[in-house]
Amino acid sequence: MRAIEVTRHGGPDVLSYGTVDDPIPTPDEVLVRVDAAGVNFIDTYLRRGLYPSAPPYVPGSEGAGEIVAVGADVTDLAVGDRVCWCDTPASYAELVAVRAARAVRIPDGVSDQVAGSSLLRGLTAHYLLDGSAHPSAGDAILVHAGAGGVGLILTQLAKRKGLHVITTVSSDEKAELSAAAGADHVLRYGDDLVERVRGLTDGAGVRVTYDGVGADTFDQSVATTGIRGIVVLFGAASGPVPPFDLQRLNAAGSLSVTRPTLAHFIADTEELRWRASEYLGAIADGLEVRVGQHYRLADAAQAHTDLEGRVTTGTSVLLPR
Repeated sequence: MRAIEVTRHGGPDVLSYGTVDDPIPTPDEVLVRVDAAGVNFIDTYLRRGLYPSAPPYVPGSEGAGEIVAVGADVTDLAVGDRVCWCDTPASYAELVAVRAARAVRIPDGVSDQVAGSSLLRGLTAHYLLDGSAHPSAGDAILVHAGAGGVGLILTQLAKRKGLHVITTVSSDEKAELSAAAGADHVLRYGDDLVERVRGLTDGAGVRVTYDGVGADTFDQSVATTGIRGIVVLFGAASGPVPPFDLQRLNAAGSLSVTRPTLAHFIADTEELRWRASEYLGAIADGLEVRVGQHYRLADAAQAHTDLEGRVTTGTSVLLPR
C-alpha cells in the first residue's frame, strides 16, 4: 500500500511518500480502507521529536473509512461499516488496522472527511468543556486560536452550553470564521489583549482560558483569567511553555493550571464512545465542522508546513485516493 513515512526527526521534508507492507489485522482488530486521514499538531510534535517517536514510522493517528476485513474475535463491527478513530497509529496510509474497541461508527449525515479529520479535535473540545474544566452556563471563557480546528468546534459546543465566548485570532479571515461559529467577541493577539478581555468582563476576567498555543500566549492566559479560575493548557502550537514559579498563581488570583491530554479522557472504551456519540451526534444535529484544507496523501509535507505556519483554518485532511 501507499503510505507516508517519517524517515528521521526534523522538518516536513522528512515525510516520505512510498510503498510499505499492508497491515495484517489481529483477531481484535478491523482492517479499514482509509478514505480520509486527519492532520493534527501532535503529528508534527512526534515528527520533530518533541514527543517520543522512533523513525522510521508511518505517522498519523486519526482517520475514517470503510471496514474491508474483521478479526476473528470482532463481533460488533462488520465489513462495509463506516468507522472513524483518533488514537490508532500509522493512519497516513491507504489501509490501517484499528482495534475494534477504538473504532467508532459514523452516523448517517456525517461524512468520512468530517469524521476523519475532526474526531480528535471534537473529542478534545468535548473533554475541555466536560472534563478538564466545568464552566457553567453564563460563565465567560477565552479560547485562543478561535478559528483553528479545536477552536471552531469548542466555540460551538460552548455556546450550546450557554457560555459567553471570547476568542483570539490572527487575521480578518479567521475573525470572520470565529464570529460565524458563534463567538461573542473576537479579538486579535496583541499587547492590549489582557486589557480588552478584562474590559469585556467588567474587570473580573474569564472563568476558564483554553490555551492550545502555548509559549506565545501563556502569560496572557494567566493574566486574563479571573479569581479562582483555571487555565487549561492543552497544546503548544507556538512551542512549549517554559517552567514557571507556581507562586504566580497565588498572586494572579488563586488560579489553577492544568495540562491535560485527550488520551486520559478516552482511555476507557465506554467513555470514548460516549464522548464520540455526543460529538458526532452534534454534527448530525447541525454543528458545523469546517474542513478547510484538502491534500493528497502524497502532499503530507505541505499539510504539515501549512499547519505549523498557522495559515490553516478548520481541519485538514489527507486523501489517499
